[in-house]
Amino acid sequence: MKTLAANLAETLAKAAVVSTALITTELTSPGLAAPSAKPQPSPPPQSLPLDAQWCLGDAGTGPCILLEVARTAQQQMWGLQLRPALPALRGMLFPFAPAQPVKFWMHRTPAPLDMVFVRSGQVIAVEAKVPPCMHLPCRSYGPDAAVDGVIELGAGQSQALGIKAGRAVLIRPATAPRG
Repeated sequence: MKTLAANLAETLAKAAVVSTALITTELTSPGLAAPSAKPQPSPPPQSLPLDAQWCLGDAGTGPCILLEVARTAQQQMWGLQLRPALPALRGMLFPFAPAQPVKFWMHRTPAPLDMVFVRSGQVIAVEAKVPPCMHLPCRSYGPDAAVDGVIELGAGQSQALGIKAGRAVLIRPATAPRG
């Protein structure tokens, strides 16, 4: 039986690398095409259902992080842009299939975040307290290794919850019983 993360990742098999999609979209949008072009209104920030969870602790018996899942290329492109700071134990999951190198940035993301990079059910890297970047150019973050998921959390949550490289990651439906 496939895990939720594997099923979600399969739906994104043809999605572009997030940073490439974001950079391409920002640089080719009509509002940036020429200095005289009229700026286009921004869509409102997205809010996705909390339909997945990552329960920490031995056998998933610890606190659970409720996750919005950015399944489509469009959802991944918008991510947490223009959203207020995430509350504790909340985040957004970006699944990728097949695993691929990805870089994330903070363009138009007003609150700092922790970025947790995952491969084969294990944390391989954490970028903690990544600062906002409201104007281009913005720095990109992420390991050089391929990942099959990225989880964005509010800044400081990875440290507060003991999330670091080597930690197991099991994503389940939000309604799944714990343990």
